[in-house]
Amino acid sequence: MTIFAPDLYVELDGRPATGDDLRIPAFASYGHFTAMQVRDRTVRGLALHLDRLDSANRELFGLPLDGEHVRELIGHALDGAGAQDASVRVHAFMPPDSAATVPMVTVREPVHADGAPQSLMSVPFARSVPHIKRPGEFCQIYYGQQARRAGFDEALLTSPGGMVTEGSITNIGFWDGASVVWPDAPALTGITMALLESGLARADRPSVRRGVTLDGLDAYRAAFVTNSQGIAPVHRIDDTPFAVDEDLMDLLGQVYEGAPRDAV
Repeated sequence: MTIFAPDLYVELDGRPATGDDLRIPAFASYGHFTAMQVRDRTVRGLALHLDRLDSANRELFGLPLDGEHVRELIGHALDGAGAQDASVRVHAFMPPDSAATVPMVTVREPVHADGAPQSLMSVPFARSVPHIKRPGEFCQIYYGQQARRAGFDEALLTSPGGMVTEGSITNIGFWDGASVVWPDAPALTGITMALLESGLARADRPSVRRGVTLDGLDAYRAAFVTNSQGIAPVHRIDDTPFAVDEDLMDLLGQVYEGAPRDAV
């Protein structure tokens, strides 16, 4: 049986956050984070999450962020929340007048994705510095809400010329009948996307990078989105319908489920 503290639980550098502590994330928009689903105190692709945090920290703050220390902080926060299964985020900030990075771990209820087919509304926006996962992305939130108000599930970000880049909170992949195709455009390489790329290669089903445009969507038989919650098929982008390819989704599911888990 899963034991979980029902409210959001936050630790700052290994101790329960106080109101004063929370002023840092409330007013410091310059930072980065990674998001993961924890099951039975394990995480798929944990090494990729830790590498992402270290790389972003070096780029943003000029300092490393030790992966083993972060792993310990995640475990400590899970202990504090009394959780075995959870949605966990690790944020990194540098407070004013500080020479050190402050990691913040948040723990809340786990998300169990249902894999329901998604509809996407294309929007004319591409993130700057897209390889850094960071909080407070106004335009992503704005366009995501606009898409939902228009009856879609998610926004699909596009650069000039209708080049497909990524979803507002997802990566997108396509199926041309022979290969999984990832848009060859500036975007965040999500952990689930990275696990699928490497897993497909190990299964002798390598995926490819290729430019994808809105006016070229008819070249693809199916599409899907990925994020920390899992994988879901896409049944519509704007007015272009896509069939749900069950064989493709089974393949992606097997590859994803086969990715090893690491303890926290």
